[in-house]
Amino acid sequence: MGGAGKGGAWRTHGVSVEGYRHRRTGTPCQDAWDSAQWRTGEGEDPVVVLAVADGAGSRPRSQEGAQLAVRLATEHFGREAAELRVPAGDAVHGLLHSAFQSVCREFLVAVEQTGARAQDFATTLTVVVITPDWLGHLSVGDGLVIVRAGTDADGAGLFHLLPQAEAASEYSNETVFLTSRDVGRWVRTDCVDDPGIDAVVLSTDGLTQAALTRFQTPNASFLAAVLGPMESPAKDPDDDEAELAELLRSDRLSAVNADDKTLLRAVRV
Repeated sequence: MGGAGKGGAWRTHGVSVEGYRHRRTGTPCQDAWDSAQWRTGEGEDPVVVLAVADGAGSRPRSQEGAQLAVRLATEHFGREAAELRVPAGDAVHGLLHSAFQSVCREFLVAVEQTGARAQDFATTLTVVVITPDWLGHLSVGDGLVIVRAGTDADGAGLFHLLPQAEAASEYSNETVFLTSRDVGRWVRTDCVDDPGIDAVVLSTDGLTQAALTRFQTPNASFLAAVLGPMESPAKDPDDDEAELAELLRSDRLSAVNADDKTLLRAVRV
């Protein structure tokens, strides 16, 4: 990565749409997203938290689980990052794990109060925390995080895929959920210390084929297209929501992946 950073606030916008399978059966979208900004002090840039979740399609209350997971994530990750202000490095991994444990505890308490099985609310969770000093990433399951930092020889932004969490075992591609046994074993955390990061994209696995090439590298043309409407400070990102939702529901994307799709974008302006 690399490159000179630019100051300013972060603009965020997300959209979730039901996949082809769910449109055909009339099932609601089981993905969710949330974002929040936490103030750290007078005149300082805020902490930004981005979260996406993919509820397990086979579980009856996974939509509720995904919505609960992202809400708790923006709350706990944001509060810890804003209050502790740790430097880049090992301390970031500790903060991310601590916040995740808080999310899991509150998640399980909330679902147990419903009287249903915790597994009925199964969901993945992918979180990004952006502070003035570092970017932190935590994932459980198969979500994607791509950042833009630096430019190529033609001045086009360079996209970088952050490492994904491991599968449940080396012999299986089974997705891990917040309610999975020993979920802490499968948590992936990263700390990126790069002031040149000026855009972040999170997605659930329904957009894997669109966001990545067949070589499992970021698909720059797709990413540049979905970030474009966010780049102008004068434009309201909500204005292109209908157009973006139409793209995510398009036959072209549905043909390669019929799952629900969530895209959460953040750009520095």
